[in-house]
Amino acid sequence: MSETIAASDQYVQSLARGLSVIRAFDAENVQMTLSDVSRRTGLTRATARRFLLTLVELGYVRTDGRNFELTALVLQLGYSYLSGQTLPQLAQPLLEDLSREIHESTSASILDGNEIVYVARIHTRRLMTVGIAVGTRFPAYATSMGRVLLAGLPPERLDAYLAEVELRPLTERTLTTEAALRAEVQRVREQGWAVVDQELERGLRSVAVPIFSPAGEVAAALNTSMQATLGLDGPTLEEAAASVLPHLQEASRKITQALAARS
Repeated sequence: MSETIAASDQYVQSLARGLSVIRAFDAENVQMTLSDVSRRTGLTRATARRFLLTLVELGYVRTDGRNFELTALVLQLGYSYLSGQTLPQLAQPLLEDLSREIHESTSASILDGNEIVYVARIHTRRLMTVGIAVGTRFPAYATSMGRVLLAGLPPERLDAYLAEVELRPLTERTLTTEAALRAEVQRVREQGWAVVDQELERGLRSVAVPIFSPAGEVAAALNTSMQATLGLDGPTLEEAAASVLPHLQEASRKITQALAARS
């Protein structure tokens, strides 16, 4: 028997389908009807209903009879992973110091597939319509941390990412062509930091820098977000980035050193 056949024999389709139902919920789909879940997962309504009701029984999903949403219990699914990582533990106190210095929210994230995942977060004020917490995911192409992480990929992995990602316009400013995104990633790689102006959400600017592993590879990204001030009185994008960039770079240096010492 070949290894491929043996591997498929081990595949538990019901588990895969149940996980697909959980993953169907995201920042843009916090609450969904049975029809919504069926459409997003590709499951029939009857199959989606069985999985949703099973998750309700297990406590991972709640329902009012029509709409379904995840409960906080799903956080336990990722707790074992996060608790085994040194990065969130080392970054959290340094993010706190950084937030006090610049008076803005700060975050650290890693790349997971085509998205960034927040692994540490200090919240000072809410700038986005969607709340951000550890575990929140966003498309990498439209975020400052995502572009830093993409800039750290080897060429073949970046090519694979660009070949499969769907570049959807999240705002009128979002880069939605492969050529434009590739050029921006190259610019980020050369200058060592990224700034995104209202591409993920209108009114939101963010600046990010890389965090390096002991081997010198980009292991994570660190960022801060700020309000995009409209009118003539507010700072320009360049001025806003320049005001926080040295603080971000210093915090990144400290986290990188801590990772090296821990290893």
